[in-house]
Amino acid sequence: KKTKRRFLPNLHTKRFFIPEKNEWVTLKVSASAMRTIDKIGIYEFIKRQQKKGFDVGVEL
Repeated sequence: KKTKRRFLPNLHTKRFFIPEKNEWVTLKVSASAMRTIDKIGIYEFIKRQQKKGFDVGVEL
């Protein structure tokens, strides 16, 4: 007997510091997004997400 299985993202609520704006932001991000932020930086990550059309909740 098979049951329906849900694949949910690995989400975490995390605070990030944006040095360009000198402020903290709280984002709910996946583990893969945290690795991307470590690689390219939070400022560049937010810019790319806004360019894709996502509402990040932060104005740059």
